[in-house]
Amino acid sequence: MSDLKSKFLDVYTVLKSELLNDPDFEFTDDSRQWVDKMLDYNVPGGKLNRGLSVIDSYSLLNDGRVLTSEEIFQASALGWCIEWLQAYFLVLDDIMDNSHTRRGQPCWYKLPEVGMIAVNDGILLRNHITRILKNHFRAKPYYVDLLDLFNEVEFQTASGQMIDLITTIVGEKDLSKYSLPIHRRIVQYKTAYYSFYLPVACALLMAGENLDKHVDVKNILIEMGIYFQVQDDYLDCFADPEVLGKIGTDIQDFKCSWLVVKALELCNEEQKKLLYENYGKDDPECIAKIKALYNDLKLEEVFLEYEKKSYEKLTSSIAAHPSKAVQAVLHSFLGKIYKRQK
Repeated sequence: MSDLKSKFLDVYTVLKSELLNDPDFEFTDDSRQWVDKMLDYNVPGGKLNRGLSVIDSYSLLNDGRVLTSEEIFQASALGWCIEWLQAYFLVLDDIMDNSHTRRGQPCWYKLPEVGMIAVNDGILLRNHITRILKNHFRAKPYYVDLLDLFNEVEFQTASGQMIDLITTIVGEKDLSKYSLPIHRRIVQYKTAYYSFYLPVACALLMAGENLDKHVDVKNILIEMGIYFQVQDDYLDCFADPEVLGKIGTDIQDFKCSWLVVKALELCNEEQKKLLYENYGKDDPECIAKIKALYNDLKLEEVFLEYEKKSYEKLTSSIAAHPSKAVQAVLHSFLGKIYKRQK
């Protein structure tokens, strides 16, 4: 895997070099240095799971055979397009959320020399995707399908972000807006499409498949993405910060978390009053009261039951798929996230 990751990172260097020498723009030394620094700061810093899973999925769709160097390059280029999309979302998301840190360093817009230039950098990151696709896939029969796919998933993610933003307006902390269907819609559109469906859809297109014939695969991956986010919400509160690698802040941030939605569903009037009074307050005492309430409502057990049912439903959906190669792709995704601790 580390060998694959180093090959993947080599492709980043190639793609970045092409973008910094794009013939459709006359770079000055300053502008080239700016984009160079901006890319290194925002694109390759995460776990790279989304990007790497394009290569993994394409390989499994080809029954695990050894890929040619050209196939690895192309699958990597599509993987990097997803990482570029993620960087574009995060750069702008951090501004909207007034976040301070991302991946253990200050958010890009928080750097004194950057500020609101980050908005334009976000737009540039999005435009880089179409440049990469044009450079490497224009002659492919599935080129238009790739453009359609990225446009569609971007639209779905931005729309999910909108539902999230208008539901969680900080000035009017109104828990009555939070419900399981709202949580599901936010997660489905904001996270599941680009994190779970997009990598597999890229691999399917590369393998010559028609995405219209794989709606069942999309549905399974969306369910997986929702399960993944519920895990995230659970871990934010119940995981050991040492293992998780960060201290959870969903309670004080007034997040539309699966836990608070389940709590609202299960609590009595007195407990609801406690939730309304303490949720979304950056005060250790309020946070402790919410956590105690979660324990009283046995939300850990509720989550474990949800996890068991989700896993059973996903495995039976995967088993029902006619293609063994597609089953292998879906099992690979599920195996990476089931019972994860971080």
